[in-house]
Amino acid sequence: MIRIVTLNLNGIRSASRKGWLDWIATQDADVVCVQEVKAQEADLDESMRRIGKLHGHFHFAQRKGYSGVGLYARRRPKTVVSGFGNDEFDAEGRYVEADFGPYTVVSMYLPSGSSSEERLAAKFRFLDAFLPHLRELVASGREVIVCGDLNIAHKEIDLKNWRSNRKNSGFLPEERAWLSRVFDEVGFIDVFRTLDPNPERYTWWSNRGQSWAKNVGWRLDYQIATPGIAAKAKAANIYTGQRFSDHAPVIVDYRVAAR
Repeated sequence: MIRIVTLNLNGIRSASRKGWLDWIATQDADVVCVQEVKAQEADLDESMRRIGKLHGHFHFAQRKGYSGVGLYARRRPKTVVSGFGNDEFDAEGRYVEADFGPYTVVSMYLPSGSSSEERLAAKFRFLDAFLPHLRELVASGREVIVCGDLNIAHKEIDLKNWRSNRKNSGFLPEERAWLSRVFDEVGFIDVFRTLDPNPERYTWWSNRGQSWAKNVGWRLDYQIATPGIAAKAKAANIYTGQRFSDHAPVIVDYRVAAR
């Protein structure tokens, strides 16, 4: 059995001060994917580079205090790849991939697009560039689990106020159609939704108003997987017992040999 956890930290140093490191140390995870690290290599102390037996591998953004992803692993990966071959977005630190042999895990952070028209245009450029890469992962024949903040709520069940957000980034028809292609054409499986079809299961809440208290959220964080390993997913959960970030961790257990 392997346990994989993914969480947008909204700053690794901030999340650490809120108890994230202590919590993840109790989870017996085999792989932990993190996004929006908002740090450089020199900013991380030893507790952030290695969590118990989990060794960290990172792809930092060139811009300080921005983006960045990481992947902590109990096993030593056969290979680690930072970036997916796109100069614009690799400079933003949005992709790290670790090949463990029987399976490959990716930690990725898709641009938000909500701050400006320019960033929305960048988000669509990312979508155009990333879809062929997802096809290549499937074509490789490997079993792949892609974890991360996709910044897209796929269906109406995936956000509370879907009617009022149909013209907002994160729930635009074009974004949702792209994610449908990932599932229907490329062949990835939405692992959490396959195991948990219930409404009001969200992973992000605005800091405005009482979104958290009222559970007015969005499901933006995913584990999507190729069919073979997706079929081995046994249990999935969104942990809301503590708040380390404006996002919540997504935890999935897979019936795969851990070592």
